[in-house]
Amino acid sequence: MAALGDDTTSKLDIGVPHSARLWNYWLGGKDNFAVDRAVADQILAMVPEMVASARADRAFLGRVVRYLAGEAGIRQFLDVGTGIPTANNTHEVAQQIAPSSRIVYVDNDPLVLVHARALLTSHPEGRTDYIDADLREPAAIIEGARRTLDFDQPIALTLLGILNFVPDDDNAADLVARLVDALPPGSYLAISHPTTEINGETMVEALRLWNEGPAAKMVLRSAEQVKRLFGDLEMVEPGVVSCSQWRPEKGEEDAEPVPHFGGVGRKA
Repeated sequence: MAALGDDTTSKLDIGVPHSARLWNYWLGGKDNFAVDRAVADQILAMVPEMVASARADRAFLGRVVRYLAGEAGIRQFLDVGTGIPTANNTHEVAQQIAPSSRIVYVDNDPLVLVHARALLTSHPEGRTDYIDADLREPAAIIEGARRTLDFDQPIALTLLGILNFVPDDDNAADLVARLVDALPPGSYLAISHPTTEINGETMVEALRLWNEGPAAKMVLRSAEQVKRLFGDLEMVEPGVVSCSQWRPEKGEEDAEPVPHFGGVGRKA
């Protein structure tokens, strides 16, 4: 959630709310500060569904990784915007299916990286690595990932809850394209992104509250705008939909839509 920052958010500052720590709070974690909880509670007062949205986004990650490691046969993952580790992290889900999977986590928040190095430990047959880098420096991400990942073999790139911190559509699309261009054919891209198309009025108000604060500014996008971020990739069914409704597993078929879109595309 945090591999994008500015001078106020890329350093460990307990006086400034941070998206990764808010997300951790909504997921029931303890790795957050009073300022994060205060803003998170303000947003929850307007959008009580935010907890459900955060959990749906996390569940989306699990279903995406299970699909990619299982049906799609992917054995390499590049997770940009890792966020503070919770349960069912990318390497845990992937290595349950394929223990030899390799995962590179990317973030630029010191708190995230400390927790990642302590908690995101690989299965002995696989490997995990951690890169301190910013989404706005895709060349540095690719260079660092090459230490662990084989760029001659398909890679799954995940950008979950991070592109909403790139306000300009063209800039966001360019950053995605530069990362995808470095991946070999047969690779995949997964994106999740908050939206105003579901629960619109309250999401706009929550966005206003967030953007009035000192943290990195955020933008919400429509399903069509999120689709454009995939460029010319082949979309995996059902395309870009609410995270809670992307390829639901047993018992999830009747999940309510949440104001968070998700989708997966494949590089032909």
